[in-house]
Amino acid sequence: MSAGGRLENANPVIFQRSGERLLTASDEDEDVHDRIDDREIFDLIRSINDPEHPLSLEELNVVEQVRVKVNDAESSVGVEFTPTIPHCSMATLIGLSIKVKLLRSLPDRFKIDVQITPGTHASEEAVNKQLADKERVAAALENSSLLEVVNQCLTTRSMPDLICICQVVSLSVQSWYMNSCFCWTLMPQSKVDSSSENYIMII
Repeated sequence: MSAGGRLENANPVIFQRSGERLLTASDEDEDVHDRIDDREIFDLIRSINDPEHPLSLEELNVVEQVRVKVNDAESSVGVEFTPTIPHCSMATLIGLSIKVKLLRSLPDRFKIDVQITPGTHASEEAVNKQLADKERVAAALENSSLLEVVNQCLTTRSMPDLICICQVVSLSVQSWYMNSCFCWTLMPQSKVDSSSENYIMII
């Protein structure tokens, strides 16, 4: 969402949701050790809400099963997500929401790597660096205002809730910036300096 309240991508392409995973006898057998696989991780993140539209990340093709890589034996999970437009200012928030969902859902042994799909965002290197910084992620989760926004992305919501999310992101920035030494940057829609109101920062 732009500083003026306009949607950045007013008419996104909507994709069909994939079917639910069919359970096998071994899936329901409590004596059988179930390895965590790509599909299980995809099922965890597919229904995360987009911050701008009343649609899931799967419906916007932001997340796909083919971009999820899991190695259960090595306790590693990798997810690539694709913003709907190259200058999406919500990319950091989307990535943080995916990471928080996985941190809350998976055993502590897993190393979680969340990145932008290569070549799909103008500032992917900066966003990826933020998402890989454990101290920044931890600091973000200690910020009640930012955590509220993330939690709304992870829960079912109505349209008023969606509007509220965008208002929090665009209007509460200055007070967060003045009260924290950690900042999460939602990338500017165009090349502007940090004083421009189009440059939105989540603290």
